[in-house]
Amino acid sequence: MRCKPRLLALSLLFAAAAAPALAQDAAAGAAFFKQRCQSCHTVTPGQAPNLYGVVGRKAASTTFGYSPALKGSGLTWDAATLDKFLTSPMKLVPGARMLIPVTDPKQRADLIAYLASLKK
Repeated sequence: MRCKPRLLALSLLFAAAAAPALAQDAAAGAAFFKQRCQSCHTVTPGQAPNLYGVVGRKAASTTFGYSPALKGSGLTWDAATLDKFLTSPMKLVPGARMLIPVTDPKQRADLIAYLASLKK
């Protein structure tokens, strides 16, 4: 009887590892950004709130009037953190000023791929 829970756990682990990740399309992410994000954000260096080079950057580390909640979050914007934040900004950082989530997983993956392509 002791082997069954371990066998089940191993089966679930292998199934999760074998699950395909969402394909990322940076061009679709750019289109989504233009449609849904650029009314509040920019990717033009020197303007704020700027998302150019955001992947790998500490949250609230550029010159902009970020919320105290985001300033104190201690987050670094990697793909996983961006995915969580974009899914539900107020859940990850209560008090953040970004109120609009990106609920579609494919759109989030595409947007993150686009943002990751913008490197300094």
